[in-house]
Amino acid sequence: MKLHHVTHGEGTPVLAIHGWTPDHRLMTGCLEPVFANLPGYRRLYPDLPAMGQSPVGDIDSSDGILAAVEEFIDEHIGDEPFLLIGESYGGYLARALTRARPQQVTGLAMICPIGTVVENADRRLPEHVVLRSEPGVRESLGPDEDFTDIAVVETAAALEAYRRDIAPGLAAADTTAIERILKKRELTTDPEDGPPYERPTLIVCGRQDAVVGFEDQYALLPHYPRATFAVLDVAGHNLQIEQPELFDGLVREWLRRVADET
Repeated sequence: MKLHHVTHGEGTPVLAIHGWTPDHRLMTGCLEPVFANLPGYRRLYPDLPAMGQSPVGDIDSSDGILAAVEEFIDEHIGDEPFLLIGESYGGYLARALTRARPQQVTGLAMICPIGTVVENADRRLPEHVVLRSEPGVRESLGPDEDFTDIAVVETAAALEAYRRDIAPGLAAADTTAIERILKKRELTTDPEDGPPYERPTLIVCGRQDAVVGFEDQYALLPHYPRATFAVLDVAGHNLQIEQPELFDGLVREWLRRVADET
């Protein structure tokens, strides 16, 4: 399985894993501005199987997706220490990778990750609300744009970021394969089935995230004793484009913590 990916920069590897159905652009869009003035990092952004430009082959489960990411790490990072960032479903995979490679992953960051409850219907979720809006944004949407489905911030800037970073990946996904994998989305092995991960960690959630919520993530804290756990107001599942300044600051602080210990 050869995963399509893009790479930026040189130095310490940083593997960034996007969420369910978008592609690598979700991660480059929010992370490249953070790394723009931070030399010394090689950022790797793969498309997960069945998403973006990556093929799916016969993969039919999250176990298969995780195995494909492991192969990607072996090929492009090897046994070199690396930082790991995951968004939503990518956060779920990142936890599993950290369990498998606790000595190799020198820092873990999760953006609106799936928490302790994988299945959507069982999650503790707030109601969807819109807390910030600008005139004309809704009126500017095309008939097939679903920006408002989960948006908490409906501004021109958020819509521009959504159109640039998120919508193209959603349109490129192999929906037939996605539905097949969805039936086996829960990993066979619990990502927290092992010793606590005791390196710098960041868990950032949206207070108004009606997709994965924030309560089921709080239960992760005992397993990540070095975690900063931030729940941002006026932020939903697209937190990175709804509170970009706070997001930027939290990621930079996490990178400083990791650098201090490596």
